[in-house]
Amino acid sequence: MNPDLKIAQSKALKNIDIIADSLGISKENLEYYGHYKAKIPFQLIDEEKVSQSKLILVTAITPTPAGEGKSTTTVGLCDGLNRIGKKTISALREPSLGPVFGMKGGATGGGYSQVVPMEDINLHFTGDFSAVEKANNLLSALIGNNIQSKTRNLGIDPRTVTWKWVMDMNDRTLRNIISGLGGKSGGFPRESGFDITAASEVMAILCLSKNLTDLKSKLANIYIGDSFNGEAIYARDLNAQGAMASLLKEAIKPNLVQTLEGNAAIIHGGPFANIAQGTNSLIATKMGMSLADYVITEAGFGADLGAEKFFNIKCFYGNVSPKAVVLVATVRALKYHGGVKKVELNQSNAKALIKGMANLDKHVENLRRFNIPLVVAINKFISDTVEEIQIIKDHCAAIDVEVALSDGWAFGGKGVTELAEKVVDAANHCQSQYVPTYDANSSIKNKISAIAKDIYGAKAISYTSKAEKIIKRAMDLNISHLPICMAKTQSSLSDDSSLFGRPDHFGLTVRDMEIATGAGFLIPITGNMLRMPGLPEIPAAEQIDIDEDGTISGLS
Repeated sequence: MNPDLKIAQSKALKNIDIIADSLGISKENLEYYGHYKAKIPFQLIDEEKVSQSKLILVTAITPTPAGEGKSTTTVGLCDGLNRIGKKTISALREPSLGPVFGMKGGATGGGYSQVVPMEDINLHFTGDFSAVEKANNLLSALIGNNIQSKTRNLGIDPRTVTWKWVMDMNDRTLRNIISGLGGKSGGFPRESGFDITAASEVMAILCLSKNLTDLKSKLANIYIGDSFNGEAIYARDLNAQGAMASLLKEAIKPNLVQTLEGNAAIIHGGPFANIAQGTNSLIATKMGMSLADYVITEAGFGADLGAEKFFNIKCFYGNVSPKAVVLVATVRALKYHGGVKKVELNQSNAKALIKGMANLDKHVENLRRFNIPLVVAINKFISDTVEEIQIIKDHCAAIDVEVALSDGWAFGGKGVTELAEKVVDAANHCQSQYVPTYDANSSIKNKISAIAKDIYGAKAISYTSKAEKIIKRAMDLNISHLPICMAKTQSSLSDDSSLFGRPDHFGLTVRDMEIATGAGFLIPITGNMLRMPGLPEIPAAEQIDIDEDGTISGLS
């Protein structure tokens, strides 16, 4: 059995009533999903308390196959802060079944820094992903039906429709399909495909909505395509928003669970950071800030993706600003960025470690642009040596950034108290709001350039004719003011996944663009960016099993 799962299953959990009571939430406000998880009403959000709470963002260096442990650090830091007397809640995203059954595994932390019940959270949870999937696919069905309709046809040009079906599973065979085959009764044939549910604009909308009314308004604003006359068509033109919002009635409510140490955790929403905004819902974050003095949240993948979008999209729309940022790094990942192969990462290699520090440096530089205090967390692995850890500490001292060892995987909150103390000190010294990467009123290309050059380090940006055409369409629709949500590989600071470390002298190509007026951002697509991943040669699903007593094994 996987060690993380074995540890999770060995712990006796508190009834969710007890967790809720520790936050001052009455039983009447809980919607139970068994004994250990519940939904809580977003009406508990108190904006005055939100303004007084300290929000802490956890991000990371560029991801590697070695793993960085952002979720482990997030949960460990929550437990560590509670250990030093700070009332703290962690706020995380929900795992997608694609990575769970694919390569990455679950997203509940690891070792003794986990949120539980681990199996439930990783497998279906409270059905939020399913609701997003159904709402997305309802709109797909309504689009196809209108194209076929003789009585209420909006004249939608099928060639302009970019809205796809979604499913919460990795399946490369569904990326590109032709639908509507089978003759006249099957509708009009058109090219389409499937995205993974986390890439749906509906997921992005759910995570940026304030309440049901706002959710419905955002769903109504989804841009579908154009009519044959060149007029923009939106979901509201199909009267889709009411039915879609009805499917999301429960999904919009955040989910309350706990850490292995019995501290509260809120898990809600799950957009990926390489194709969407990459953070848990605004409702969940503000809920945590209404109930605790500190809220620890994370942003997906590296700081060039998740953290940048956290600031420029989530903080922009939510009117929130973190008091400190934690940048997670590991000895293993830094050696990988220094050129060491995955199979050799357990071997000490000071030269590669020092070389890989260039990736850390770039993320430190980027995060300092936002003008929020920064602490580097060294997420400890068993194979790390004292000498390797000291190399990172010495390097951080040389570039004048706070650093602390985080050993939550092995020791839970007790192994993260040093980091907790430094985060409290950083948060107490924060005197400013975040500084955005670009002016919201600048042009689309200027905003893209600011991200590509300042955050990624690109020397030049080029656009395909297709991307140019869609930028022109966005300008015609008067939506140039919307934030930018770059779709880019998570594996590199560049748009080339094979370039590790800190790439230099590279150009970035915007090959396509998507208009997400419902979510409220524009999506430039760079490189070979897939919104429907495939399974690896040996998917994790092959190792997962269940016995006659219902005990699951092999889940990571």
